[in-house]
Amino acid sequence: MDAMQRETGPGRRARRGRRVLIASVAGAAVLGGVLVLLPWDGGDAPPPAPGPAALARGAVTTGVPAALPDLAALIGDRETHLRAHPLDGASWAVLGAAYVEQGRRTADGTNWPKAEKALRTSLRTGPERNPQALEGLAALAVARRDFPTAKKWGESAVRAAPKRWTAHAVLIGAYTGLGDDKGVGRALEKVMELRPGAPAVGALAAGVYRDRGWREDAAARISDAAAAAGAPAERAAYLEQAGRLAFERGEREEALRFFQEALRTDPDQRAAQAGQGRALAALGRTTEALSAYQAALAKRPSPEYALELGELYESLGLGQAARVEYDLLRERARDAEAAGADEQLVLGLLDADHGDPAAAVERLRAEWGRQPGTAVADALGWALHRTGADEEALEFATLATDGDKGGGVRSALYVFHRGVIEKELGRSGPARRHLGEALTINPYFSPLRAPEARRALTELGEPPVEGPPD
Repeated sequence: MDAMQRETGPGRRARRGRRVLIASVAGAAVLGGVLVLLPWDGGDAPPPAPGPAALARGAVTTGVPAALPDLAALIGDRETHLRAHPLDGASWAVLGAAYVEQGRRTADGTNWPKAEKALRTSLRTGPERNPQALEGLAALAVARRDFPTAKKWGESAVRAAPKRWTAHAVLIGAYTGLGDDKGVGRALEKVMELRPGAPAVGALAAGVYRDRGWREDAAARISDAAAAAGAPAERAAYLEQAGRLAFERGEREEALRFFQEALRTDPDQRAAQAGQGRALAALGRTTEALSAYQAALAKRPSPEYALELGELYESLGLGQAARVEYDLLRERARDAEAAGADEQLVLGLLDADHGDPAAAVERLRAEWGRQPGTAVADALGWALHRTGADEEALEFATLATDGDKGGGVRSALYVFHRGVIEKELGRSGPARRHLGEALTINPYFSPLRAPEARRALTELGEPPVEGPPD
């Protein structure tokens, strides 16, 4: 009787409740893609690994890069779930975030309207305070290069959840695009306070340090992030970032090693494949460089890669092939803008050097008025130079290259632009200094412009030798 009482009393109900709880949580793990750590009763066998959808959900909800196959699995999983449960606001937010990440990885603008629809549906169907959806809309705006909108949504996400580090993280991109260096600093400080030591935070810090010209600190941060990264897609993303930083320092072989390792780690890391093209071109391995760019563009049709490949063709005297790439760039930019992206910066760069410089000035003036980041200052200054307005051009070139004015990034291209403008204005000393600095920062910064910098320095000649004082 005592045994039967024990079976029908609180102990049995507790055991039954525990079984129900475990079954419920396991169901949530399958349906929602959440990995829940529970005691494992499978004997000596390890617990089952999380599936692709769970891995992608863990990535997109914690601010780290996700693998493309896992993202596809997550999107399919959430779409199926939402057909049966259309009022699940949390799942709409996850789906929107997955679309944003997939679009960012593939440069496929068709993801942007789908992401926006999912995230706005989450706002309507989710809780009143919905930082996940607000943060997703901010990330979408950053991906679209719509930085004022990113700021609006990101600051709303922070107000909704001040302790959510990923909301502060997305504001770093928004403030960078708006040229708000103080805002970037505040956001990074908060991220580092809320999530100290995380690899994703180290990668964010590396980007900010790079923009401030702290090249050694940036390299150290991204190296630590790559070493500590968990999933292959995350590690590959940080290796690609390390490769970009190495290339900007003129370290061609090291950059190539980083890019190759990123591709070995994640074959879908197309940014690393374009980076390979950049490094191989700098090493004079042009056939391999062309193949790398073409492979990257086939899977990630980024307008920036098309511009780089076009200029590589042009440097090789292949003008017709270059024009084909520039035409494709315009087509891709039109498609992206139809999906809500802002491609005025890359179109301005294209027009300044390979199209209509006056149209570039018009585009970039409007862009500067809306989101005055360092990259826009440089591009507008160069476009003004190409139309002959060198006095005004120098004002913007100075903004892009003077740390005291916000242009702390050590960019060989930006410094080259400033040097050429100064040469045109007859300011030989500053021109000589800045053209030399561009080649010191990175002697291989552009297959077209680096040779121009050397020719311009030759034309300027040696600085005059001052005679003895009277």
